[in-house]
Amino acid sequence: MSGWQMSTYTLRRGLLSALAALGVFAPAAAAAEKPEPNGVLVVTASARDYLFGAGGTLAKMIEQGRPVYVLQFGNDEKDSTELGPAATRLANNQEGERAARQLGVKEVLNLGHKSGELAYISSSEMRNQVMTMVRFYKPEILFFPDWYAHYLDDDVYRVGRMAEEAPYGGGNYFVQEMTYIGYGGYAAREYYFYIPQRPYRPREGGEGQAQLRHVDIGSTFDHKVRAILELKTSNRRYAFHTRQRLELAGRPHELLRELNENSTAKLIRAYLEDFAAAVGGKHGLRYAEEFNYLGRATGLPAHIREHARPAAQAAP
Repeated sequence: MSGWQMSTYTLRRGLLSALAALGVFAPAAAAAEKPEPNGVLVVTASARDYLFGAGGTLAKMIEQGRPVYVLQFGNDEKDSTELGPAATRLANNQEGERAARQLGVKEVLNLGHKSGELAYISSSEMRNQVMTMVRFYKPEILFFPDWYAHYLDDDVYRVGRMAEEAPYGGGNYFVQEMTYIGYGGYAAREYYFYIPQRPYRPREGGEGQAQLRHVDIGSTFDHKVRAILELKTSNRRYAFHTRQRLELAGRPHELLRELNENSTAKLIRAYLEDFAAAVGGKHGLRYAEEFNYLGRATGLPAHIREHARPAAQAAP
């Protein structure tokens, strides 16, 4: 099923479920395909981003029984070396869905916006799309790119910034058309901000109520690698550009003398090992991933504690 077909299928399913909830009709398929509870929704600009930044952690959550759904904004039409935009989009979308299935993802909803051009789309429109799908999937956990990190790809920055605003739509007064057809306000309980392709740097993350959280992915690292190796078209582009940079720097590498599926896979695995080991080394682990994490609030909010008094001193 292509990315566009997947998108059409999912939106149609959501509409049918909403109509069934209102009693217009009740097809058996709509009830059977209802999203599972205690799920995880991953917001991403491309198929590579969430797999590189959080693939091992998501694999662990899947092993623990959590259903994982992916909401992808970019169509990946520019991520190849030899194909035109249409063929690139089809190849990357198909490979992205295979990678997701390899990881254990329940469903990928590809919205099909043009990659590299998300700046031309209203952030309010994208935010409302996230709000809508949060109401549909009702995830307990939400993953999205950490737009506070420095020097991010522009699409990653915009998707992360927009996605962080989406929880404000937990009330019924945002996207009221969804409230009208039976999908009331909803917000996740835990939030994982991820950086797609490098470790956190000093003074990135852990500010305010957030905390830097690491996850040991030693048991799921190979699972993550197998999923990412399904991204053959974009992996080849990465290998091609890596070879170019090394040659321009006067440091050609024997591994990339001939680009083929085997040499590309070795390069990708080496990259992922270095990435996971760099994060794990901070925490005494072999392989790890890290996140700017915002969890459930505990205790009374600061603005209430500021004027609170012990019960014995309270006025009668």
